Order: sequence, then structure tokens, then C-alpha cells
Amino acid sequence: MDRIFKLALMGTAIVFLVWGCSKEKPETDPVPKTAPEAPVDSTLNLDALIADTLSADSLARLEAERLEADRARLEELINRIMMEDVYFDYDRSDLTENAKRLLAQVAEILVNENRFTVIVEGHTDARGTEDYNISLGARRSTIVRDFLIAYGVDGRRLVPVSYGKERPKVQGNDESAYSKNRRAHFRVTIE
Repeated sequence: MDRIFKLALMGTAIVFLVWGCSKEKPETDPVPKTAPEAPVDSTLNLDALIADTLSADSLARLEAERLEADRARLEELINRIMMEDVYFDYDRSDLTENAKRLLAQVAEILVNENRFTVIVEGHTDARGTEDYNISLGARRSTIVRDFLIAYGVDGRRLVPVSYGKERPKVQGNDESAYSKNRRAHFRVTIE
């Protein structure tokens, strides 16, 4: 009898299992459990987003690359300014047409790059007295400075000086040497 009771009990359990599994369940759309969408902030700072995604090393490397590119650009501009001299005719301090074209290019650079301070050096050839040549060199550096100011360069960034005949570009006592020494030269520093 014990065996019959166990069989009956097992049969009843099987019936309940089959009946329970076959019972229809109501159809519902499962709701996915996702995080609610964050509101879009129209003032999202792109720099902050980039900073969050890049490591400190990457940011330092990118900043170093940016600074190096800026330094190289500034060096190239300085070299362009300092490479050319403004030449003058004998015993003259007025600007030639070639000098004006060159100064217009220099002025464009200086207007767009306000970190430069320029020393405008006035030079003369070896003829004449020391006092006269210092005075002529001063007139030459001043006329160059005045042209650049008229073009829009801040005059506080332009410093005229005269060396007269003390710093020749070319040694010699002929017109070829003299013509290269009658000049205004630029020395550029970065503020």
C-alpha cells in the first residue's frame, strides 16, 4: 500500500506540474530596464568632453604639440621679418617703392601677431661723420616706424634705434658695400 500511495502522490504531482505549465499567461510587452536618457545640455563644453575622454598624458602631449607648432609658426614669421632689410638711397631717409612693398608685408605680420616687439635699427654706409650718420640712421629707423604705425601697428611695439656706420652688414669701401649698409634692419622679440 505504501507503494500505491507513493505512485498516486507522484501522479498527482505530475498532473499539477503539467496543468501549471500549460496554464496560459497573459501576453505583455516586456519593458526593458534601461537607464533613463540624460537630458541634453545645450551648453555642453566640448573641451570638457575631450578632457574626460583623454588621459592626462595625451592632453600633455597634445598641448606640447600645439605649443611647438605655435613656436615654429612664430619663428617662421620672425625669420620672414628679419630676413629682409629696408634699403635707402645715398644720404636719404625717404622710402623707395620697394621699401614700401616690403614694409606692407612686415606690417601685415605685425598687425596679426601682437606678441612681437620690433627694434628698428637704422644703419648708414661708412661715409660721413659719426654724428651725421647717427642722425641719418635715426631718421631712417623713425621713417620705417612711422610707416608701420600708419599701417596699423601699435607704436609701443616699435623701438627705433640708430647705429649709424658702427654695424656694417658688408665690409668694403665701394658702392656695392655701401648700398647694402644703407638700411633699416629689424630685430624681433616676443613679449
